[in-house]
Amino acid sequence: MILNNETARKTAELLLQIKAIKLEPQTPFTWASGWKSPIYCDNRIILSFPPIRNYIREAMAKQVEELYGRPDVIAGVATGAIGIGMLVADYLNLPFVYIRPEAKKHGRQNQIEGNLKKGQKVVVIEDLISTGGSSLKAIEALRDHEADVRGMLAIFSYGFDLSVENFEKENLQVNTLSNYEVLVEQAYKTSYLNKEEYETLQEWRKNPSEWQQNTAPNALRK
Repeated sequence: MILNNETARKTAELLLQIKAIKLEPQTPFTWASGWKSPIYCDNRIILSFPPIRNYIREAMAKQVEELYGRPDVIAGVATGAIGIGMLVADYLNLPFVYIRPEAKKHGRQNQIEGNLKKGQKVVVIEDLISTGGSSLKAIEALRDHEADVRGMLAIFSYGFDLSVENFEKENLQVNTLSNYEVLVEQAYKTSYLNKEEYETLQEWRKNPSEWQQNTAPNALRK
Protein backbone atom coordinates (compact mmCIF):
# COMPACT_ATOMS: atom_id res chain seq x y z
CA MET A 1 0.00 0.00 0.00
CA ILE A 2 1.69 3.16 -1.21
CA LEU A 3 1.47 6.18 1.04
CA ASN A 4 2.35 9.81 0.53
CA ASN A 5 3.82 10.64 3.94
CA GLU A 6 2.55 14.21 4.09
CA THR A 7 -0.95 13.20 2.96
CA ALA A 8 -0.96 10.26 5.39
CA ARG A 9 -0.14 12.47 8.38
CA LYS A 10 -2.59 15.19 7.35
CA THR A 11 -5.39 12.67 6.80
CA ALA A 12 -4.74 11.07 10.20
CA GLU A 13 -4.78 14.50 11.86
CA LEU A 14 -8.11 15.40 10.25
CA LEU A 15 -9.75 12.07 11.11
CA LEU A 16 -8.77 12.50 14.74
CA GLN A 17 -9.89 16.13 14.74
CA ILE A 18 -13.48 15.35 13.73
CA LYS A 19 -13.56 12.09 15.70
CA ALA A 20 -14.11 10.00 12.58
CA ILE A 21 -11.59 7.77 14.33
CA LYS A 22 -11.94 7.32 18.07
CA LEU A 23 -9.14 5.93 20.22
CA GLU A 24 -10.34 4.69 23.59
CA PRO A 25 -7.95 2.08 25.01
CA GLN A 26 -9.58 2.20 28.46
CA THR A 27 -13.10 1.53 27.20
CA PRO A 28 -12.73 -0.66 24.11
CA PHE A 29 -15.38 -1.04 21.46
CA THR A 30 -16.91 -4.30 20.26
CA TRP A 31 -16.86 -4.85 16.50
CA ALA A 32 -19.54 -6.86 14.71
CA SER A 33 -16.99 -9.67 14.42
CA GLY A 34 -16.83 -9.84 18.22
CA TRP A 35 -13.31 -8.42 18.36
CA LYS A 36 -12.58 -6.06 21.23
CA SER A 37 -10.87 -2.96 19.91
CA PRO A 38 -9.40 0.27 21.33
CA ILE A 39 -10.11 1.99 17.99
CA TYR A 40 -13.32 2.68 16.09
CA CYS A 41 -13.49 4.21 12.63
CA ASP A 42 -16.50 5.82 10.92
CA ASN A 43 -15.26 7.81 7.93
CA ARG A 44 -18.80 8.72 6.86
CA ILE A 45 -18.51 11.57 9.36
CA ILE A 46 -16.16 13.25 6.88
CA LEU A 47 -19.15 14.13 4.72
CA SER A 48 -20.47 16.48 7.44
CA PHE A 49 -17.34 18.69 7.38
CA PRO A 50 -17.02 20.50 4.01
CA PRO A 51 -13.35 21.63 4.29
CA ILE A 52 -12.21 18.15 5.34
CA ARG A 53 -14.52 16.49 2.84
CA ASN A 54 -12.98 18.60 0.09
CA TYR A 55 -9.42 17.78 1.21
CA ILE A 56 -10.13 14.03 1.16
CA ARG A 57 -11.92 14.30 -2.19
CA GLU A 58 -9.03 16.13 -3.85
CA ALA A 59 -6.35 13.93 -2.28
CA MET A 60 -8.11 10.79 -3.48
CA ALA A 61 -8.79 12.19 -6.96
CA LYS A 62 -5.13 13.11 -7.36
CA GLN A 63 -3.95 9.66 -6.26
CA VAL A 64 -6.47 7.88 -8.50
CA GLU A 65 -4.83 9.36 -11.60
CA GLU A 66 -1.26 9.15 -10.27
CA LEU A 67 -1.54 5.49 -9.28
CA TYR A 68 -3.91 4.00 -11.83
CA GLY A 69 -4.20 6.44 -14.69
CA ARG A 70 -7.50 8.01 -15.65
CA PRO A 71 -10.27 5.40 -15.42
CA ASP A 72 -13.58 5.36 -17.27
CA VAL A 73 -15.64 4.97 -14.10
CA ILE A 74 -15.30 5.47 -10.34
CA ALA A 75 -17.01 2.82 -8.20
CA GLY A 76 -17.90 3.16 -4.51
CA VAL A 77 -18.42 0.25 -2.13
CA ALA A 78 -21.79 0.47 -0.35
CA THR A 79 -22.60 1.98 1.94
CA GLY A 80 -19.66 3.74 3.51
CA ALA A 81 -17.90 4.75 0.30
CA ILE A 82 -20.89 5.88 -1.74
CA GLY A 83 -20.63 9.51 -0.61
CA ILE A 84 -16.89 9.97 -0.94
CA GLY A 85 -16.84 7.95 -4.16
CA MET A 86 -19.40 10.27 -5.71
CA LEU A 87 -17.33 13.29 -4.67
CA VAL A 88 -14.18 11.83 -6.26
CA ALA A 89 -16.06 11.01 -9.46
CA ASP A 90 -17.53 14.52 -9.58
CA TYR A 91 -14.11 16.11 -9.07
CA LEU A 92 -12.69 14.03 -11.94
CA ASN A 93 -15.81 14.55 -14.06
CA LEU A 94 -16.27 10.79 -14.40
CA PRO A 95 -19.30 8.47 -14.23
CA PHE A 96 -20.03 6.85 -10.88
CA VAL A 97 -21.47 3.48 -9.88
CA TYR A 98 -21.74 1.73 -6.54
CA ILE A 99 -21.64 -1.91 -5.53
CA ARG A 100 -24.00 -3.49 -3.03
CA PRO A 101 -22.80 -6.28 -0.70
CA GLU A 102 -25.12 -8.57 -2.65
CA ALA A 103 -27.69 -8.36 -5.43
CA LYS A 104 -31.10 -6.96 -4.57
CA LYS A 105 -33.80 -9.54 -3.99
CA HIS A 106 -36.39 -7.59 -5.95
CA GLY A 107 -36.80 -5.25 -8.92
CA ARG A 108 -33.89 -5.49 -11.37
CA GLN A 109 -31.88 -7.49 -8.81
CA ASN A 110 -28.80 -5.35 -9.36
CA GLN A 111 -25.63 -5.62 -7.35
CA ILE A 112 -23.92 -2.86 -9.32
CA GLU A 113 -26.01 0.31 -9.44
CA GLY A 114 -25.36 2.71 -12.30
CA ASN A 115 -24.25 2.50 -15.91
CA LEU A 116 -21.18 0.27 -16.25
CA LYS A 117 -20.22 -1.26 -19.58
CA LYS A 118 -18.13 -4.39 -20.01
CA GLY A 119 -14.43 -3.66 -20.44
CA GLN A 120 -14.53 -0.19 -18.87
CA LYS A 121 -11.60 0.77 -16.65
CA VAL A 122 -12.72 1.12 -13.02
CA VAL A 123 -11.03 2.41 -9.86
CA VAL A 124 -12.80 1.39 -6.66
CA ILE A 125 -13.13 3.78 -3.71
CA GLU A 126 -13.38 2.46 -0.14
CA ASP A 127 -13.77 4.39 3.10
CA LEU A 128 -12.15 1.78 5.36
CA ILE A 129 -10.30 -1.51 4.99
CA SER A 130 -10.16 -4.02 7.85
CA THR A 131 -9.98 -7.67 6.75
CA GLY A 132 -10.82 -6.76 3.16
CA GLY A 133 -13.82 -9.08 2.95
CA SER A 134 -16.44 -6.53 1.83
CA SER A 135 -13.96 -4.90 -0.55
CA LEU A 136 -13.24 -8.20 -2.28
CA LYS A 137 -16.95 -8.93 -2.70
CA ALA A 138 -17.21 -5.66 -4.60
CA ILE A 139 -14.20 -6.54 -6.75
CA GLU A 140 -15.70 -9.95 -7.51
CA ALA A 141 -18.96 -8.32 -8.64
CA LEU A 142 -17.10 -5.92 -10.93
CA ARG A 143 -14.98 -8.68 -12.45
CA ASP A 144 -18.06 -10.87 -12.95
CA HIS A 145 -19.46 -7.91 -14.89
CA GLU A 146 -16.25 -8.01 -17.00
CA ALA A 147 -15.08 -4.60 -15.81
CA ASP A 148 -11.36 -3.80 -16.00
CA VAL A 149 -10.57 -3.19 -12.32
CA ARG A 150 -7.41 -1.09 -12.14
CA GLY A 151 -7.18 -0.95 -8.34
CA MET A 152 -8.66 0.30 -5.10
CA LEU A 153 -8.05 3.47 -3.10
CA ALA A 154 -9.24 3.80 0.52
CA ILE A 155 -9.18 6.58 3.07
CA PHE A 156 -7.86 4.39 5.91
CA SER A 157 -6.64 0.86 6.53
CA TYR A 158 -5.83 -1.10 9.67
CA GLY A 159 -3.16 -2.87 7.65
CA PHE A 160 -4.02 -6.36 8.90
CA ASP A 161 -1.89 -9.12 7.42
CA LEU A 162 -5.09 -10.94 6.45
CA SER A 163 -6.23 -8.08 4.21
CA VAL A 164 -2.81 -7.82 2.55
CA GLU A 165 -2.82 -11.56 1.86
CA ASN A 166 -6.39 -11.46 0.53
CA PHE A 167 -5.63 -8.64 -1.90
CA GLU A 168 -2.44 -10.31 -3.09
CA LYS A 169 -4.35 -13.53 -3.81
CA GLU A 170 -6.77 -11.55 -5.97
CA ASN A 171 -3.95 -9.65 -7.69
CA LEU A 172 -5.47 -6.35 -6.60
CA GLN A 173 -3.41 -3.20 -6.07
CA VAL A 174 -4.70 -1.36 -3.00
CA ASN A 175 -3.54 2.03 -1.75
CA THR A 176 -4.69 4.23 1.12
CA LEU A 177 -4.45 7.87 2.13
CA SER A 178 -3.47 6.88 5.67
CA ASN A 179 -3.21 3.82 7.89
CA TYR A 180 -3.14 2.57 11.47
CA GLU A 181 0.60 2.98 12.01
CA VAL A 182 0.62 6.60 10.84
CA LEU A 183 -2.50 7.45 12.81
CA VAL A 184 -1.25 6.04 16.13
CA GLU A 185 2.10 7.80 15.75
CA GLN A 186 0.34 11.07 14.93
CA ALA A 187 -2.00 10.68 17.90
CA TYR A 188 0.93 10.12 20.28
CA LYS A 189 2.98 12.94 18.78
CA THR A 190 0.13 15.42 19.28
CA SER A 191 -0.65 14.19 22.83
CA TYR A 192 -3.98 12.70 21.79
CA LEU A 193 -2.64 9.55 23.47
CA ASN A 194 -0.40 9.20 26.51
CA LYS A 195 2.43 6.65 26.57
CA GLU A 196 0.38 3.90 28.23
CA GLU A 197 -2.47 4.31 25.74
CA TYR A 198 -0.01 4.35 22.86
CA GLU A 199 1.51 1.07 24.04
CA THR A 200 -1.96 -0.47 24.40
CA LEU A 201 -2.79 0.41 20.81
CA GLN A 202 0.50 -1.04 19.61
CA GLU A 203 -0.17 -4.24 21.54
CA TRP A 204 -3.69 -4.59 20.08
CA ARG A 205 -2.36 -4.29 16.55
CA LYS A 206 -0.10 -7.35 17.07
CA ASN A 207 -3.03 -9.75 17.56
CA PRO A 208 -6.40 -7.92 17.35
CA SER A 209 -8.59 -11.04 17.25
CA GLU A 210 -7.25 -12.27 20.62
CA TRP A 211 -6.77 -8.94 22.38
CA GLN A 212 -8.80 -8.41 25.55
CA GLN A 213 -9.14 -5.50 27.94
CA ASN A 214 -10.77 -5.90 31.33
CA THR A 215 -13.07 -2.94 30.96
CA ALA A 216 -16.64 -2.56 29.77
CA PRO A 217 -16.72 -2.09 25.99
CA ASN A 218 -18.70 0.61 24.23
CA ALA A 219 -21.71 -0.80 22.43
CA LEU A 220 -20.66 0.18 18.92
CA ARG A 221 -20.55 -2.01 15.88
CA LYS A 222 -18.28 -1.90 12.89
